[in-house]
Amino acid sequence: MHIHILGICGTFMGGIAAIAKAMGHKVTGADANVYPPMSTQLEQLGIELTQGWDPAQLEPAPDMVIIGNALSRGNPAVEYVLNTNLRYTSGPQWLAEQVLFDRWVLAVSGTHGKTTTSTMLAWILECAGLKPGFLIGGIPQNFDCSARLGESPFFVIEADEYDTAFFDKRSKFVHYRPRTVVINNLEYDHADIFPDLAAIQRQFHHLLRMVPANGLVLSPEDTPAVKQTLDMGCWSERQSYGTDWRAELISNDGSHFALYYQDKLLGELSWQLSGQHNVDNAVMAIAAARHAGVPVDVALEALTRFIAPKRRMELKADVAGIKVYDDFAHHPTAISTTLQGIRNKVGQNRVLAVLEPRSNTMRMGVHQAALPLSLALADLVFLYEPANANWSLDALTRALTPKATLTQDIDALVSLLCEQAEQGDSIVIMSNGGFGGIHDKLISALRRKWEH
Repeated sequence: MHIHILGICGTFMGGIAAIAKAMGHKVTGADANVYPPMSTQLEQLGIELTQGWDPAQLEPAPDMVIIGNALSRGNPAVEYVLNTNLRYTSGPQWLAEQVLFDRWVLAVSGTHGKTTTSTMLAWILECAGLKPGFLIGGIPQNFDCSARLGESPFFVIEADEYDTAFFDKRSKFVHYRPRTVVINNLEYDHADIFPDLAAIQRQFHHLLRMVPANGLVLSPEDTPAVKQTLDMGCWSERQSYGTDWRAELISNDGSHFALYYQDKLLGELSWQLSGQHNVDNAVMAIAAARHAGVPVDVALEALTRFIAPKRRMELKADVAGIKVYDDFAHHPTAISTTLQGIRNKVGQNRVLAVLEPRSNTMRMGVHQAALPLSLALADLVFLYEPANANWSLDALTRALTPKATLTQDIDALVSLLCEQAEQGDSIVIMSNGGFGGIHDKLISALRRKWEH
């Protein structure tokens, strides 16, 4: 079968392409911007890529067109598909029908931590010899790919609540019909498609309605939004993090902790990661793997060799004692958690936070009132105002005075950072996009200044 994928260079759709190729299909695709790293991965798989939306790419007609959720009505390729009555579907629907229908699906959901937790879970299953399939919305460093078909019944998927396609406004995760569900947390996000938190909770409730009675729902204790969702109806076994499962920090930064299940000590983990959020992610991954039959001691050993996915507090460089980190944080809670983790790690050393409010929700200004508190743990804050922001960052800058600086120019921002950075500092760059290549620009500038 010839499958053509519109919007192929996103991590999720690129993963769909890789899985379809592994199943023996001919796969081609297109995107507005064909760019690495996904374009490189796809070309290495022998997948032909087209730049842009010229309908000519759909001639001769493929057997199936998979349309990504970034495409909408008015797109030339979409209009051609509709006008010529080509067969089309969404990525989640294709995955459900072609791959997941007879698998034990382990779905990791929640506002924060999905990529890290799903990568941990896939790695634990891999180390247990289960050879799982997986589709992860990031770049895992313990694997050489972000998606694969797998060789066992188990399939780990990052279960996103964002909508499925222009023709299917349900959350992507309702297609996955999991047996094991992790709900890490639940907050208001994606203001471009959800009017309020209740609308998101309704989608999570739809997910819960599909989990079988012999399935498992893992969720945090004492999280009101999660509790309200579960109270709408849950027909499966439930275990909670905070009651059934808990972790006790042995080191303040979370790099060493003890794990308990129903008050019984199961073991300790000393690992490369830090931060309470990563401890939380690890406990959820271990609990989910246990449901799939993996002993806890095997899971703990696997995580001693776990490397965080790219862009999750990824150390990009250490220049003369100045550490530059790249982090995907783009929600006030994630920003606060990231900064708390690095603060616990570095103690009194300075933390310089660099933020690009790039996500749709951030650009709409929905979270602007929460940002001052979320950035409070940084010693200095550098704010970049994108040209397409729907709100001015002036008020945020004033609220953080005197430690905040606002700029609309990345080169100027790099100069400011280079000028103010001192040995022993940690610079945490937070954005869900490429941020104009600031990471490499800053590292080069620091090296020119400090490495003679």
